[in-house]
Amino acid sequence: MGGKDAMISKDAKSSNAATSSGAKGKKEVKKETGLGLSYKKDDNFGEWYSEVVVNGEMIEYYDISGCYILRPWAVSIWEIMHNFFDAEIKKMNIKNCYFPLFVSSTVLQKEKDHIEGFAPEVAWVTKSGESELEVPIAIRPTSETVMYPYFSKWIRGHRDLPLRLNQWCNVVRWEFSNPTPFIRSREFLWQEGHTAFATKEEADGEVLDILELYRRIYEEFLAVPVIKGKKSEHEKFAGGLYTTTVEAFVPNTGRGVQGATSHCLGQNFAKMFEINFENEKGERAMVWQNSWAYTTRTIGVMIMVHGDDKGLVLPPKVASLQVIVVPVPYKDADTKGIFDACASTVKSLNEAGFRAEADYRDNYSPGWKYSHWEMKGVPLRIEIGPKDLANNTVRAVRRDNSSKNDIPMADLVEQVKVMLDNIQQSLFDAAKQRRDTCIQTVYTWEEFAEALSKKKMILAPWCDEEEVEKDVKTRTKGEMGAAKSLCSPFEQPALPEGTLCFASGKPAKKWTYWGRSY
Repeated sequence: MGGKDAMISKDAKSSNAATSSGAKGKKEVKKETGLGLSYKKDDNFGEWYSEVVVNGEMIEYYDISGCYILRPWAVSIWEIMHNFFDAEIKKMNIKNCYFPLFVSSTVLQKEKDHIEGFAPEVAWVTKSGESELEVPIAIRPTSETVMYPYFSKWIRGHRDLPLRLNQWCNVVRWEFSNPTPFIRSREFLWQEGHTAFATKEEADGEVLDILELYRRIYEEFLAVPVIKGKKSEHEKFAGGLYTTTVEAFVPNTGRGVQGATSHCLGQNFAKMFEINFENEKGERAMVWQNSWAYTTRTIGVMIMVHGDDKGLVLPPKVASLQVIVVPVPYKDADTKGIFDACASTVKSLNEAGFRAEADYRDNYSPGWKYSHWEMKGVPLRIEIGPKDLANNTVRAVRRDNSSKNDIPMADLVEQVKVMLDNIQQSLFDAAKQRRDTCIQTVYTWEEFAEALSKKKMILAPWCDEEEVEKDVKTRTKGEMGAAKSLCSPFEQPALPEGTLCFASGKPAKKWTYWGRSY
């Protein structure tokens, strides 16, 4: 295992062992929680994150560095996003398919810029049993070169277009620098869409339609604010025409995150793979292509943005469990009555379409259960004790701000809906406010350097020259990593005539976000 990853893995495992050992042994009611995190988010973000993903039961570390077990708590979030996105692309008449995991070296190397962009990360199969393979086989880092030889076979005339395919699969990119669960891993889950059109206008339109779905995943489901924009020539997808992105930002680390990308590939791959068609005038023409993807990285961004010192904080729309009901029986209380009230509460909520469960475990105290479900980020906790039973009420406690409300049983479903909607919106609003306070507009290199040292997301006027961007990377290299362009936002502020580039002093052409990134 790589140094840092091994260290994090070991720490996280030991802390996890401490938290899970409570369930073993004699049946005694656990009072002390032993559940707290040993690191604070603001004090040691890296260790906090490594601990929270394990203690919150999102992942477990694996014996191969950079690979992680996704536990049901994480997979259920992925499934909710999958169900939304899959339904939306089907409305657009995009069809699901599945292509093999393996790709031959000759095909992979057909598009030179493309493979150069991925070469350091490609994993190769070189042996079968004890015998060496005559020709090594690559494991897909992405599927352009896997799919496009067959696009060439299937597309003959204009009636075969558009061809719009998507696959849900895993890819392997053999990362060596600082593997981080969800954010940078050697194998990850994603969807990848690959489409071909007769015209550039159709391709351009789809790029933005898909990007809007990615914005909705982040903002409407994960409650994470993102900025829509275009990547620089230097940062665009290798071999593509242009790349659009939704960029997120993690205030604690002062780093941008490429949230999801939608690429127009132009006709470059069509040329390499001879994807031609006969148009309506009987002329030979090349197709225009797109590719687009979002990954399990989405989950990591959500954890980083919303998590706190008690653990995960899950937005209700994606939470595997939206409401946990905890019985609170005191001595001599009507335990059966309390348990029955819990059961009927869960039943009412489930029937109304909420994901709710009760925690009846009798070898854990209510306090232990509160800490446990807070660690796992459940948006709303409902407590039912003797007083609540007598008053025909329940106590609802929000995970995001710990506020408590007593709700009449008669209004349960209605009130829970209002509270969950409010939690979803509050998480987004709080995250947006935190992000917005980190955005700083600068005009000069000195202002830029100072803002970067304060972990800001920087909006600066730029001349849009690749050499200048490379120079920014070189000049900002350091322990924290170099700064780079994140995106040029579609919503451009006014650029007064005579505005100069912050880095080169040449006339500026656009506003661009800069910063360090994952």
